Amino acid sequence: MLLKGKHISLRALEPNDIDLLYALENNTMLWELSNTKAPFSKHILQKYIEISHLDIYETKQLRLVIQTDAGNPIGLIDLFDFDPYHLRAGVGVFIDKKYEGNGYSSKAIQLLKEYALQSLGMHQLYANILATNEKSLALFQKQGFTIAGSKKDWIKTFEGWQDEYLLQCFL
Repeated sequence: MLLKGKHISLRALEPNDIDLLYALENNTMLWELSNTKAPFSKHILQKYIEISHLDIYETKQLRLVIQTDAGNPIGLIDLFDFDPYHLRAGVGVFIDKKYEGNGYSSKAIQLLKEYALQSLGMHQLYANILATNEKSLALFQKQGFTIAGSKKDWIKTFEGWQDEYLLQCFL
């Protein structure tokens, strides 16, 4: 699958994305955001890539690579907890630090929203964001997500307990 926008596209995982996945999934600084508690081996991630072609209705998730027009992979965007009955899913996005600040996350979310509405007929997307993550809150709010609620002391981080906001976007 290839979803094309201005300056970026979203595509399915390929076997040569193993190093990108390995670096992302084993970055301990991101673990509190993804609820990861242990590292992933390349073997396990290779198996994940091998089954990534399965339908979102079967796996309840979809991970896409964000790439530049030049074909450079710069990040990932996910639909997770896909609920085909209630027509909703969570959204997560990651852009490599060296590509931050170029609007790639915004463009990727825009493409994902279009795909979710037009191809999956979804009603809404949501995101769970730490209350202290001003950058992500601004990003998602810029894309039409609004804060629907706050979960107090929801996430245990290295600095202590953090509140988490639930943001929703109706398509």
